[in-house]
Amino acid sequence: MNNKLKPAIIGGVVIGLLSIIPIVNLGNVCCCLWAILGGLLATYLYVKNSTVPASPGDGAILGAIAGAVGGVIVIVLGIPISIVAGGITRELLIRLMESVNPSQAEMVRERMAAGADIAGAIVNGIILAVCVVIFSTLGGLLGVPIFEKRKRDLVPPPAQGF
Repeated sequence: MNNKLKPAIIGGVVIGLLSIIPIVNLGNVCCCLWAILGGLLATYLYVKNSTVPASPGDGAILGAIAGAVGGVIVIVLGIPISIVAGGITRELLIRLMESVNPSQAEMVRERMAAGADIAGAIVNGIILAVCVVIFSTLGGLLGVPIFEKRKRDLVPPPAQGF
């Protein structure tokens, strides 16, 4: 299990940091992009350093651990950052929306104001943490067929006679 822990932690830290940095965290809007990439990264690092071929189960475990690490980072660091930087990010997105489609900007402003309090930040953080675990597990599963090029032994080795 130790050989899985290090790649999973690295993948989880990448997930967590990319998911909490304002503006960069918008990558998660695209099917939890950072979570999938973190699961892929964990699987890649494991496959690169493993002496035996990785199985889909290994990828799922790596992705889930990476997602759990990323989820903890999202909750512990992301919620306070969201509370502090949320207003700035919100205004930036509204101004961007006003330049693209002014008629939609007011609707976006109203929707974003609904989740602007501390309780909204906590709920959003918990939802994001759950999504990170799910999508990083998928990323870990996807990583095995992408990165593992070695063949698994389907037939067990012959038994040694005495």
